[in-house]
Amino acid sequence: MKIATLADLANPELCPRLVVKVGSALLVGKDGPRRAWIEALVGELAALKARGQDIIVVSSGAIALGARTLGLEKGGRASLADAQAAAAVGQIALSGLWAELLGKHGLTAAQLLLTLEDLEDRRRYLNATATLTRLLQAGAIPVINENDSVATQEIRFGDNDRLAARVAQAARASAVLLLSDVDGLYDRNPADPEAKRLAVVHGVTPEIHAMADGGSASGLGSGGMTSKLQAAEIAELAGIALVIANGTCDAPVSRVLDQGIGTLFLPRRKARARKAWLGGRLRLKGTLVVDAGAARALRGGASLLSAGITAVEGQFARGDAVAIRDAEGTTLAHGLSEYGADECARLVGRQSSEHETLLGYSPRSAIVHRDQLVLL
Repeated sequence: MKIATLADLANPELCPRLVVKVGSALLVGKDGPRRAWIEALVGELAALKARGQDIIVVSSGAIALGARTLGLEKGGRASLADAQAAAAVGQIALSGLWAELLGKHGLTAAQLLLTLEDLEDRRRYLNATATLTRLLQAGAIPVINENDSVATQEIRFGDNDRLAARVAQAARASAVLLLSDVDGLYDRNPADPEAKRLAVVHGVTPEIHAMADGGSASGLGSGGMTSKLQAAEIAELAGIALVIANGTCDAPVSRVLDQGIGTLFLPRRKARARKAWLGGRLRLKGTLVVDAGAARALRGGASLLSAGITAVEGQFARGDAVAIRDAEGTTLAHGLSEYGADECARLVGRQSSEHETLLGYSPRSAIVHRDQLVLL
């Protein structure tokens, strides 16, 4: 049995582990934390926990809270230094608030601050998985945020939508609920009176991406619909359902579960754990551009051979994650390269039998072996 409707998210058998992401605009108002709303949400989460479901919270709001305390302009996002300083101040208040309110229901909050590298590096990813697993076994509710006080523009998630999806992968969750300021995904800009909300989406396609608006309406957050669709793609690789729903109302979780208001993204497949991690990576070291024949072979389950490569982009070493892209610019797959960028450049368009002559050695016949490759 699999999740098929929004109501299934309340079923411990179909959804034993749920990740709930809460955006900055929902948590922080002009006068500070929206305490009454957060208390009501915590009550809903406690009810799910009482049913026997594991709950993980991905909570934004540290930068917004800290900016208000420090009196910083633009919600603390005027500069990287402002954002880091605001996060350092705001995270204390944010984690304290979650701990206090969850504690009123007899629940223990556990804070995890993660960086992009914590989930992109395989060993650190497995460490995060182990920590999450043990916390959930102990009955705690992990409250997770990006470690914005040390994250830089180059090495960061940038939004908690994709962080929530990566956390769901690491925690082996059943579903992700993204609470935002919209009822779900619409077939066009929701401001258009003719716009219609999509109730269920089976896989994120280019047509679905075309419906997205990249902006954040509140000005407090960093994600828009585009980041939410990227989160749905990450979740899909691991066979995880994802929901986009409106959190601005009272009792937002009940509105999703009882009234069925939101957009449910159902995965079309489920990759093995390692391949799901690889496909969900947000930071790649380079790109291998392939011809039409190689693209067809990859879709058929083959490894990537040097004969099908037409160009090499970026600097990467053997074992680094790279994107595999066709001539039209569509990313077909992620994979771990068996050769460095300089070596790949020398092997472009050549046969595997020529590797040893060209390089003086031939450790692998494939540039990216199919066991180290995941189609997107």
